[in-house]
Amino acid sequence: MNTLPTDAPADCVLCRSDGGRLVFQGELFRVIRADEPGFPAFYRLIWNRHVAEFTDLPPHERSLCMQAVAKIEMVMRDLLQPTKINLATLGNVVPHLHWHVIARFSWDSHFPAPVWAQAARAAAPALLSALQAKCTAVDAAVAQALSQDT
Repeated sequence: MNTLPTDAPADCVLCRSDGGRLVFQGELFRVIRADEPGFPAFYRLIWNRHVAEFTDLPPHERSLCMQAVAKIEMVMRDLLQPTKINLATLGNVVPHLHWHVIARFSWDSHFPAPVWAQAARAAAPALLSALQAKCTAVDAAVAQALSQDT
């Protein structure tokens, strides 16, 4: 993002920066790939306008937001065949509307616990590298899927 939204708190990190590797930039939201060690297929949909809660959006925008989250999930399922997709919108630390869309695998260091939990096992470097190599194609497919309707 190039400019701070006029309604943004000065300390909002998601208003001041893209929040990660920019994959898609639309009028209402952007999608980034997060830099989360051990989880290369960790994406965030971030609302461009500063709002704290999903219900701060008018109904039409809520629908667009969830359609976009579903498209990201479908691309990830198609290209990565994860064991599970985790969806979350917490905002406890960063009270700016954003959705986490995370591909999870039975071999990942935390599975089946949340990515924020204590690791259950060591990371598998070869599997992580193979997953990382697929993420460029996921980035492109997410951008294409979201560009079709927005």
